[in-house]
Amino acid sequence: MSLNAKAHIKNEKAIQFSALISVYKKEKPEYLKTALQSIINQTLKPTEIVIVKDGLLTQELDDCIKEYEKQYPELIKIIAFKENRGLGLALRDGVIACKYDYIARMDSDDIAKPERFAKQFQYLKQHPETALLGTWITEFSKDENKPDTLTELPCTHKEILKYAKKRNPFRHMTMLLKKEAVIKSGNYRDFLWFEDYDLWGRMLQKGYIAANIPEYLVDVRADEEMFARRGGLQYLKQDYRFQKFMLKTGFISVLEFLANILIRTAVRLIPNKMRNLFYMLFLRKKIS
Repeated sequence: MSLNAKAHIKNEKAIQFSALISVYKKEKPEYLKTALQSIINQTLKPTEIVIVKDGLLTQELDDCIKEYEKQYPELIKIIAFKENRGLGLALRDGVIACKYDYIARMDSDDIAKPERFAKQFQYLKQHPETALLGTWITEFSKDENKPDTLTELPCTHKEILKYAKKRNPFRHMTMLLKKEAVIKSGNYRDFLWFEDYDLWGRMLQKGYIAANIPEYLVDVRADEEMFARRGGLQYLKQDYRFQKFMLKTGFISVLEFLANILIRTAVRLIPNKMRNLFYMLFLRKKIS
């Protein structure tokens, strides 16, 4: 960790923020435990961890959450819903439930590096105008200590604006968000598979400043199933719906819309193995 980050941690009592995580019944309790533990183990800890239970969970998932609630009663805040409504609506209510001005997103099966929050708040200290702050990631299929690929994203606001017209400029599980900016942009919505990209687009169009830290601060689980979920006719229909929304709001031009649809149609409809190869060759950096 840098000396600047260490110095910043000395003032951590003055930093209050929420960590937000959503859980539903199909997730694995051992992955959830690892994700929660990575939040607990942060050198700069959140003031609260808001866990949204998106519908009824398995007994194993409930037991995992109860274990952390018992160990950290002052930290864990549970928002429970009887029905699974989808990630967008779960996070919408999660954002509203968060008490503090900044919200750190985390997925229930990924692992945050211990210095992630400290480095993000150190960046915010130097760039307080930033409302959306992500990081680069490593991706692993089996062992988090042996990543398979790296994902690097544009870092400056200008680069992010340009990149966002073609692809998602952030990785959702890395984001630190200014709550007021999220709310004023309309908060998360029910937009299957595009809940995050949809929000970023609206925030960027409102002029909120964005950045990515060029460091690998989250380890993300990635397997062939992940690439399979990004294919098929249903995914393509949602992709088209999102591109149409960006066109309607003026975020992209007609030519950009047509180019995006052409590329996405090919990627969504090719066989899973070919899609996997495409992502590996063009959208990720393979670790030799």
